[in-house]
Amino acid sequence: MTAGSRTQNNLSLPIEGMHCASCVGRVENALKSVDGVVAASVNLATERADIQFDKAVKPDAVVSAIEGLGYKVPTQTTHLAIEGMTCASCVGRVEQALLAVPGVTEANVNLATESALVKGQADVKALIAAVAETGKTARSAGQKDTAREEAALRRDEEARHLKTRVIVAGLLTLPVFLLEMGSHLIPGVHHLIAQTIGTQTSWLIQFALTSAVLIGPGRSFYSQGFPALFKGTPDMNSLVAVGTAAAYAFSVVATFAPGLLPQGTVNVYYEAAAVIVTLILLGRWMEARAKGRTSEAIQRLLKIAPKTARVRRDGDTIEVDVTSVVPGDIIEVRPGEKLPVDGEVIEGSTYVDESMITGEPVPVAKEAGATVIGGTVNQTGSLVFRTTAVGDETMLAQIIRLVEEAQGGKLPIQAMVDTVTRYFVPAVMTLALLTFGVWFIFGPEPALTFSLVNAVAVLIIACPCAMGLATPTSIMVGTGRGAEMGVLFRRGDALQVLKEVRVVALDKTGTLTEGAPSLTDLEVTNGFDVSDVLAHVAAVEAKSEHPIAQAIVAAAHEQNLQLPEAADFESVTGMGVVARAGGRKVEIGADRYMSSLGQDVSVFRDIAARFAEEGKSPLYAAIDGKLAAIVAVSDPVKATTPAAIEALHALGLKIAMITGDNNGTANAIARHLGIDEVVSEVLPAGKVDAVKALKEKHGHVAFVGDGINDAPALAEADVGLAIGTGTDVAIEAAEVILVSGSLSGVPNAIALSRATIRNIKQNLFWAFAYNTALVPIAAGVLYPAFGLLLSPVFAAGAMALSSVFVLGNALRLRSWTPQVPYETHRGTSAGSLQAAPAE
Repeated sequence: MTAGSRTQNNLSLPIEGMHCASCVGRVENALKSVDGVVAASVNLATERADIQFDKAVKPDAVVSAIEGLGYKVPTQTTHLAIEGMTCASCVGRVEQALLAVPGVTEANVNLATESALVKGQADVKALIAAVAETGKTARSAGQKDTAREEAALRRDEEARHLKTRVIVAGLLTLPVFLLEMGSHLIPGVHHLIAQTIGTQTSWLIQFALTSAVLIGPGRSFYSQGFPALFKGTPDMNSLVAVGTAAAYAFSVVATFAPGLLPQGTVNVYYEAAAVIVTLILLGRWMEARAKGRTSEAIQRLLKIAPKTARVRRDGDTIEVDVTSVVPGDIIEVRPGEKLPVDGEVIEGSTYVDESMITGEPVPVAKEAGATVIGGTVNQTGSLVFRTTAVGDETMLAQIIRLVEEAQGGKLPIQAMVDTVTRYFVPAVMTLALLTFGVWFIFGPEPALTFSLVNAVAVLIIACPCAMGLATPTSIMVGTGRGAEMGVLFRRGDALQVLKEVRVVALDKTGTLTEGAPSLTDLEVTNGFDVSDVLAHVAAVEAKSEHPIAQAIVAAAHEQNLQLPEAADFESVTGMGVVARAGGRKVEIGADRYMSSLGQDVSVFRDIAARFAEEGKSPLYAAIDGKLAAIVAVSDPVKATTPAAIEALHALGLKIAMITGDNNGTANAIARHLGIDEVVSEVLPAGKVDAVKALKEKHGHVAFVGDGINDAPALAEADVGLAIGTGTDVAIEAAEVILVSGSLSGVPNAIALSRATIRNIKQNLFWAFAYNTALVPIAAGVLYPAFGLLLSPVFAAGAMALSSVFVLGNALRLRSWTPQVPYETHRGTSAGSLQAAPAE
């Protein structure tokens, strides 16, 4: 779907016309009142509503709830590829089926291009199902890219439209400002006007020009603000509409019926109404431009992948649109070209620059069997690969989806903002009325003038634009910056929680280490032969997918050993494995497993101690019930690990390692890396208990892991960070994904979290402090002591400045520098982000 999409129990829609935090609150309340809606989150920065529901909710009902408030839900356009149509009657049947889907307003099916264009607010899955009922097959055809392009075009068009309004309003307002303010500031101008065109003529000119400003460029304030006010749900537009209309109406009476006003109060405030509208339009234009820049990270990601691919078909190599590439296609890539989709190399060898995906600048070597990622750049050699993922299934598409979902999320800190803004505008209107009354009753003469000017100043200066933009803009820029560094936040709220972390718990294998161990030692007891033992142990371990098992099998192959047939393989969870190899019973595992079998491993005590000091993991093997050997396997520490640990300590964090490895090996690695706490020899369930214990001792805990056995601990931790090269299960259980396999992403993610939350707090402080300080000044509290009043014109300028300041502050995150420089790594699995939906 172009502008919105619905999957399972979620609906996402774009909304036009929101300008402040009160708009967000009104829309959320209206959506939550729709029968079946259980949650609704509206984001001012992305101008979207994300809705969750527990039963079928017709899109029309949701759209009606939004448009009933005076906002607009743009029509969505869905592009479908249709297969199986043969004639015009097929076209008719498919069109009728699509038009019957709730929410569809228009459907156009093209037989020549075998495609359909559907407009409305319908579920793409419902559209595909409707086509299937006609006997045809439909699939989405790049609709997400189209949606983003349309959204970007809509933002650009909004900015251009606002620019035109600002220019027109400015040209009309300038003479008004010079005529009125010139008379007040420069006595000579007052006399010049009086002696030439006269004061009344000056007022008539101001009336005409100001009317043109309000009716033309400023019309939207009144067309949206007054209806919202009459419905009892005033928003920012209401504040501007009431304030400027009051100043304008008073001026009109002073111009055409001055006798209706008390003596001494006849004056005009045309310049206030015109300048306020112009300044607020200027602020909105600057906001629109800045909001477009907050999503630049997504735009850069979208531009990474090429639009065409060179595909081998029917013996020829042809260039096709990338949307027509399907899994299994053979793709050719020349030096210097970008890879169009994900795949597996079948011919050639080269180096590929994956920095735009992983954040690591050093090109990665690729040869037959290696995975490649769409959007990365081929460096030196020619490459041929088989497509494994296209469209929404590619890693780049999944990264974009995760970033968009995180950007649309709300942090816990936003709840406070929502609560305040829900009551803010009604409170401001009440305060403005109170200001008017106090000045009218107790103020000096002309009391009516003072009361009007100060009430208008209160209305204008209190517009809560900055409040509504403070949090979502920082989230958008922060998560986008993280994506550029290979740090993906699956949920926006992980940004805030990660900042609170006090201890980082790390899995060992595949997280601290390469996860690709190698056999280094094998010592046997009397009566056993080294090669024979290795062959039998390798035969059993060949049935296992554990990295240590693979290292043993690789060592046997390197020695060209003939492995006997293995049968009756059984894995004993957390202990070891047992099987029959060549007719002999072979049992392999840790010392605790041998102890449970009644084997005395003390004969290898000194050797095991030496292995542990060297950071090697000892395993034992028993053959036909007799202790046969001790095996040492070493898993080298990743090159990026020491710098990452140092950076985490620099951030004031405690580091813990939780591993199933034996205590000696774990402590040896911990001493080498400077890790503070070690929890070793734990089963998968024990990792959860270890995380709970760390929580009780230190507070918030982040757990970093990559394996299936890490998933429970990732879920138990306050924040789970999954190494992107790990398993799908681990990634699904985590809130943050480190796309590269580098541990340097952990301190960078935490530092970015702190920077983003600090940025949000700065924005909120400015937004709230601005209103807290200036609303009373606008109401006139300084007048009795200092004789100072805040002009509505300056109030409008300050209000616009506050929003621009918040956006500018959020955009500073675009230049945020990573805590740890990225180092090279072995590469990233193209399938590492599969099946990882945000929750």
